[in-house]
Amino acid sequence: MKALVFLVLIGAAFAAAEDEKVVGGYECSRHSAPYQVSLNAGYHFCGGSLISSQWVLSAAHCYKSRIQVRLGEHNIAVNEGTEQWIDAVKMIRHPHYNSQNLDNDIMLIKLSRPAALNSYVQTVALPSRCPVADENCMVSGWGNTSSNGSNFPNNLQCLKQPIIDDRICRNAYPHLFTENMVCSGFMHGGASSCQGDSGGPLVCSGQLQGVVSWGYDCAMVGHPSVYARVCRYTSWISSTMSNN
Repeated sequence: MKALVFLVLIGAAFAAAEDEKVVGGYECSRHSAPYQVSLNAGYHFCGGSLISSQWVLSAAHCYKSRIQVRLGEHNIAVNEGTEQWIDAVKMIRHPHYNSQNLDNDIMLIKLSRPAALNSYVQTVALPSRCPVADENCMVSGWGNTSSNGSNFPNNLQCLKQPIIDDRICRNAYPHLFTENMVCSGFMHGGASSCQGDSGGPLVCSGQLQGVVSWGYDCAMVGHPSVYARVCRYTSWISSTMSNN
């Protein structure tokens, strides 16, 4: 069986497993995803979503002891004058995160100071319901854009893709898919999130429904990307933010 791959970058190299970047997508219109953040440790390694002025939601497997959160970014290689770089002061992984099968792959990051919300930096709404099959969504990130090589863009990439029925996803990933996960993408392959996209947003109808988590090879036929199902964590998110 293929090893599951997380979509996180380790230094300038890939993690050994799957890359979660946007393959088969397009360059986002500038600041069309103002909730998207880059997690930086001297290099971009994961994405995340701003859910309040002082909190970011990302993947638990993106945890590092020191993280700088970069907001208002489009081209992460240059200073465009719209950026806010804020150090993280708390990284709180879900208490039941399982690093073996990536169940409960979700993490809250508290910023050292509130972000200034403006045209370039905005929050995204948490879900008021769970996603439904065939609902159209958008994933974004600075991850790998090549399904069989390495091509990391400086400009934020977007991809529109549907939610995949849980039964189909469970068949694609027997013994791995849990009720805390949701699949989105294309069973015929050709487009998906990839390495470097981990922790980033899957937004459906204006609500954050997924956090980029894992998959097999990027854009592989029959194996769509898997996301943490954010609707299952709204109570945990709310209580954790209130208590910290």
